[in-house]
Amino acid sequence: MTITQPDLSVFETVESEVRSYCRSWPAVFDRAQGSRMYDEDGHAYLDFFAGAGSLNYGHNNPVLKRALIDYLERDGVTHGLDMSTAAKRAFLQSFQDLVLRPRELPYKVMFPGPTGTNAVEAALKLARKVKGRESIVSFTNAFHGMSLGSLAVTGNAFKRAGAGIPLVHGTPMPFDNYFEGTVPDFLWFERLLDDQGSGLNKPAAVIVESVQGEGGINVARPEWLQALADLCARQDMLLIVDDIQMGCGRTGAFFSFEEAGIVPDIVTVSKSISGYGLPMSLCLFKPELDIWEPGEHNGTFRGNNPAFVTAAAALETYWSDGSAMEKQTLARGEQVEEALISITEENLADVKEYRGRGLVWGMEFHEKARAARVARRAFELGLLIETSGPESEVVKLLPALTITPEELDEGLRIVARAVRETVVTI
Repeated sequence: MTITQPDLSVFETVESEVRSYCRSWPAVFDRAQGSRMYDEDGHAYLDFFAGAGSLNYGHNNPVLKRALIDYLERDGVTHGLDMSTAAKRAFLQSFQDLVLRPRELPYKVMFPGPTGTNAVEAALKLARKVKGRESIVSFTNAFHGMSLGSLAVTGNAFKRAGAGIPLVHGTPMPFDNYFEGTVPDFLWFERLLDDQGSGLNKPAAVIVESVQGEGGINVARPEWLQALADLCARQDMLLIVDDIQMGCGRTGAFFSFEEAGIVPDIVTVSKSISGYGLPMSLCLFKPELDIWEPGEHNGTFRGNNPAFVTAAAALETYWSDGSAMEKQTLARGEQVEEALISITEENLADVKEYRGRGLVWGMEFHEKARAARVARRAFELGLLIETSGPESEVVKLLPALTITPEELDEGLRIVARAVRETVVTI
C-alpha cells in the first residue's frame, strides 16, 4: 500500500512528547466503521487493536450509534454526576437482568469515574477501607493503570518510573507459570503469609488479571485462579479481578473469570462496557462490602449518560441471547489459533510461543525486537496491531468480537506475511 506522508506538524509541535500509538501508526485517521479505519486520504486499515479493547463491537456500531443519536436528538441528559437519570436506570436494569442475574452474581454497581484506572483506584480504596489494612498484593507483569495507586500494583518498570515518587503499599507475587512449573503455585506467597518473621504486612486484598494483556498475553489457568480464590478466603484477603480489558466478552464469557468458576469480591470493568468507545467504568463488589459513606468517593464524570445509552444497547443486542456471543467469540478464537499454529510451524526457529483465549492472542519471538518489526510491517500492509510485554516482545492480536471470519482471515494472512518479511538474514 502506497501512503503519502501525512501532515503531522501540529501534533509534533503542539502535542506532548508523551504520545505513543501515533508514533507506531504515522497516519491521520479520519473515519472508522466496523473493523476498519480510514486515514484522511482514504486508505483502509484492518483493525486488530480495537481501541486497546474498548471497541469489542467494532467502530461506530450501527445499532449503538442509532441509540446514541436518538438520545442526543431528544436532548437526553449528557452530564448527570450521580443523579438518577432515565439512561442510568435503563443501563442498571439491563446489566442486572442480562449480566448479573443469569450468573447469580450479587454485585452492587459503583460508577467511580470514566476510566479503568478510576475503577482500580476505587477498588483498592474500598478494600483498604473494609479490611483496615494498607498492603495490596499484585502479580509480576501486571498492568492496572497509570494513576499512582494503580501504578503501585503494576509491574512494568518503565511505566512505574514515570510516577516520579516511590510507589508503596504494593507487593508483587509470581503470576501463573512465572517459574515455568518448577515451583508449586503460591508456595512463596503462602509461606510469607504464615511466617511472622517474613516482613510481609497482612494484605487487604489481592488484585489479578485472568489474562495479562499489557503484560504479554499471559493466561492464568482456571485451577491457578481457583487456588488463588481459595488462598484469599483462607487468609482473610479480598480478591479483586481486573477485567478492564478482558471483560465484556473478550475471552468468551462476559467476565473472564467465569471459566474458573470463581466469584471475586471486587471486579473492575471499563473499556468496552460502553460498547461504543465512550468513557465509562464500573467497580462491582459484594453487597457486604458496600460500606461507603455518601460522597466518600466521587468524580465529576462518573455519570456519562451517553455511555449508559450505548452500554444498554450493547447488552440488549449482544448479551440477551444466552451464550450466542460467547460461542461466536470462541469460534473466532479457534480461527486465530489455527493461523498462529501455522505461522509457528513455518517459523519454528523464530517464534518462541503463541498464547491466548477467546479473541486476545499473543505471539512471542526469541528475538525481542522482532515483534516491533512485525507490527511495523503489518501497518505498511494495512493492518493495525500493537506489541505488549515488558520489553514489547509480543505481537498482540485484539480484533473486535464482531469481526467477520473473512476479515479475520485477511488480517491473519497479513500477520503471516509480516512475520515472513521481517526475518533478519546474516
